[in-house]
Amino acid sequence: MVQRRVVTAALAAAVLLVTTGCSSDDGEQPDAAGGSPPSSSSAAASPSERAADAAPPDKGSVKVVRTVAEDLDTPWGLAALPEGGLLVSSRDEATISRIDEESGKKTELGEVPGVAPAGEGGLMGIAVSPDYASDHMIYAYFTSESDNRIVRMLYDPEKPAGQQLGAPDIILRAIPKGTNHNGGRLAFGPDQMLYASTGERYEGPLAQDKNSLGGKILRMTPDGRPAPGNPFDNSVVYSYGHRNVQGLAWDSKQRLWASEFGQNTWDELNHIQPGGNYGWPDVEGKGDKSGYIDPVAVWGTDEASPSGIAIAEGSVWMAGLRGQRLWRIPLDGTKASADPQAFLEGDYGRLRTVLSAGGDKLWLVTSETDGRGSPEGGDDKILELEVK
Repeated sequence: MVQRRVVTAALAAAVLLVTTGCSSDDGEQPDAAGGSPPSSSSAAASPSERAADAAPPDKGSVKVVRTVAEDLDTPWGLAALPEGGLLVSSRDEATISRIDEESGKKTELGEVPGVAPAGEGGLMGIAVSPDYASDHMIYAYFTSESDNRIVRMLYDPEKPAGQQLGAPDIILRAIPKGTNHNGGRLAFGPDQMLYASTGERYEGPLAQDKNSLGGKILRMTPDGRPAPGNPFDNSVVYSYGHRNVQGLAWDSKQRLWASEFGQNTWDELNHIQPGGNYGWPDVEGKGDKSGYIDPVAVWGTDEASPSGIAIAEGSVWMAGLRGQRLWRIPLDGTKASADPQAFLEGDYGRLRTVLSAGGDKLWLVTSETDGRGSPEGGDDKILELEVK
């Protein structure tokens, strides 16, 4: 494996000057009835449950098993189909493609109409309906000319390549858009509700405004209505005070975790609580201030610029854009049980998305073709990892 060349001190200084003010952004810099999941202390755990919830070892390992696919253009979102195959979105091409995870063959489903790629905006997160077996719906988060929005589309693999996506049905619109800080992660939770992360487009007060959809984590039904049990009446807002959340994942106890861009000092990993205020723009990193929830772990902004996260083997695995590394954060309940550990530093460049492949396996998506990387032969790629 060829290591990427180390950037010279002069170039690094130039990049720092260019990105001052958005720093960590790298220039882009419950149960089925609703509500929050039951507390792990609400019932006595069986011996096997206690063992499964035990803290993982302080130190882990990562092995790159193989390259699943390559030559992808601005890949962003990744989702696994129940029958096999991976769906990947292209931010700038506004297309969704299916990857055969065994052969690496790529089949374009089609282009999503209405996408207006610019800056960090474009076609971003994608998710597969929890009722996919019966409805064959694919969900997507994208930037239009006027806003960020969430749509769902019928996927028909029997149609010719490039014509397999139905017309988009908008389920949520009017999410603030900007050149940067568009959020974009999309995922169905264990409660079968749809969660979305949004950014504050460089307008910090939006994050504290519960009437705005910017700087939030949203929770909604599959048709876009406020989910039952949400913390604020008739609202899809689930948590607020966020700058630009980029990763969402749930642990074995159905607790929600999120990664978030800081500004000039600290990037964050947060345990998300319904109705929680995560501080931005009043607090960056751990502020220990009443009324705000502190992050579980923080990083200097040149080490992370965090993007997607996944949970496997008792740890959060967090992809880093500017940091060009994969972080492992071992968990003990809602706390980190040891210091974060970095892997693959500089080996594959910018890392965008990470998705659990079951057990000790992860899929990892690189992001060298997003305008801020240095693409080499084969970029961008989907890698299969074995982790501990």
